[in-house]
Amino acid sequence: MRPTIRARIERFPIAGSFVISRGSRTEIVVVVAEIEADGFTGRGEGVPYAHYGETAEGVAGAIAAVDPMGLDRAALGLRMAPGAARNALDCALWDLEAKQTGRRAWEIAGCPTPGPLVTAYTLSLGTPESMAAAARKAVHMPLLKVKLGGDGDAERIAAVHEAAPRSRLIVDANEAWRETNFGANMRACAEAGVALVEQPLPAGSDELLREAERPVPVCADESLHVTADLDGLFDKYDAINIKLDKAGGLTEALALKQAARERGFRIMVGCMLGTSLGMAPALLVAADAEFVDLDGPLLLARDREPGLNYSGAIVEPASPALWG
Repeated sequence: MRPTIRARIERFPIAGSFVISRGSRTEIVVVVAEIEADGFTGRGEGVPYAHYGETAEGVAGAIAAVDPMGLDRAALGLRMAPGAARNALDCALWDLEAKQTGRRAWEIAGCPTPGPLVTAYTLSLGTPESMAAAARKAVHMPLLKVKLGGDGDAERIAAVHEAAPRSRLIVDANEAWRETNFGANMRACAEAGVALVEQPLPAGSDELLREAERPVPVCADESLHVTADLDGLFDKYDAINIKLDKAGGLTEALALKQAARERGFRIMVGCMLGTSLGMAPALLVAADAEFVDLDGPLLLARDREPGLNYSGAIVEPASPALWG
């Protein structure tokens, strides 16, 4: 029987709102790809990201247009560019193979058996006072990811650190810093004991990082999508953030991780704001990462069922009913 591919758009409400330097949202829109073959159906989730010119309709259309005949992960990597559509299909192919063979996806990938991981918990961008209040509510979380916005970030960092002094901090500027405030913001991070600064400067305008003092390690996010991007990051970044939607799937994410390790980069595994179906394959990449940021479902008013099991900051591996 000829394999079939389906795509559907789904929406999930956010608990409150999610605010970063580029805007705010009250819901997420994801695209689910399904590949059916031999009585089995594999699923994968992609999150269209407007910053990269993606729309839900465009991603769903790209998935539905793929010819399923002879499609495997290697062929997919040649047929489609990295992005949310390829991510959804790639993860669906992993899930399909797991169901067809009766093996877990990590066995197929040659990864170690996954165990519980500690994920960061994200605080949305706001005033120093509102972010301090959010930090106090999340004081039980061992790792907080603090969204920043440029001017005023020194006050935000100090306020969060004072409100949650025992939590380890990551900050994420989402490209919002400039040369005029870079030094002051980095000093504020160092004074607060921040462990990692994520993408402080715009991708393509980050040459300052080669010369600037970096008292806190700097992580590439928007400046890093796939393995081919790594060589341009030397002397600018200390770590990279691997996201399956940027890499175009688990297949490329695993290759990217290995290549980054060989080049001496520290590893962070992050996510777009998605459901447990999007987080599940990323857990394979995150197994030995220095930083894990897979808290998407924790920020939603409701997740899909079945979902991942979160206990505070601890996330358990996916069940076969969810993925892989």
